Amino acid sequence: MRVLLIGAHGYLGRYVADRLLADPAVQLTALGRGDEADVRFDLSSGSPGALTRFLDAVHPGVVINCAGAVRGGARELTRHNTVGAATVCEALRRSSCSARLVHIGCAAEYGPAQPGSSTGEDALPRPGGPYGVSKLAATELVLGSGLDAVVLRVFSPAGPGTPAGSPLGRLAEGMRRALQQGDSELKLPGLAVQRDFVDVRDVARAVHAASLSAAQGVVNIGTGRAVRMRDAVSVLARVAGYAGAVHDLEPTVPGPNGAPAAFPYPDGCGLWQQADVRTARDRLGWRPRIGLEESLADIWMEAACRI
Repeated sequence: MRVLLIGAHGYLGRYVADRLLADPAVQLTALGRGDEADVRFDLSSGSPGALTRFLDAVHPGVVINCAGAVRGGARELTRHNTVGAATVCEALRRSSCSARLVHIGCAAEYGPAQPGSSTGEDALPRPGGPYGVSKLAATELVLGSGLDAVVLRVFSPAGPGTPAGSPLGRLAEGMRRALQQGDSELKLPGLAVQRDFVDVRDVARAVHAASLSAAQGVVNIGTGRAVRMRDAVSVLARVAGYAGAVHDLEPTVPGPNGAPAAFPYPDGCGLWQQADVRTARDRLGWRPRIGLEESLADIWMEAACRI
């Protein structure tokens, strides 16, 4: 099976590439902006016609789009996430290869959820920030393209390689500094927030399964269990051997009627998100295997190397 992986050297893309390379039936070609890619191509500025010519030459059976941006202003996010997806869809429509498209979406497309609830694929998306809006627009382009396509809405990825600017990456970095400086107290934001953390290696397994399946539409990829950030910090402290006190920073924005509000979490998803993962189980035959403690231990191992 010929697979074209776009964004193979990003956080998720690296693990997807490793998973695909472990399958002897896969012939992998990596396309991206960096020098590490087999073919250099920038989805945000490259033309659909140029990508079509490449597709016709390589003739992949599956195209996996892991490319995109998680930080930046609305214009940059739209260019990399929405315009990039539009370029892929248009190139595939023009191409003679008839490839299946596996597109990586995200839980930020849903926006805030009711505490205690599990968000299913039929939930009405209400993204709370420009990142979620740009990713939702990309998903709508994929779903409306008429292609053989599936969108994997990944909840909160965790594990080795977690970017330092991500919530768990910031937790690990804060704890590393506290240990290095001998601080007996650590103040961190957003400890009341609850998220569905799924290991990046399990995400890669889901992408592999989706590329082999006939599933279409949206499929949630998560664990089905929300974890409070404070509990994640407790696990991380145990793994790191940090015995100091951990305190939540005071809220920085007022809530209704001037009451204190929760710390504004950067993904725009409010206090709670938890995936309903039954579709992934039923249509992909996929279940998460790696627990949060292992994910956090791997995150800490990388942070500890900087002490």
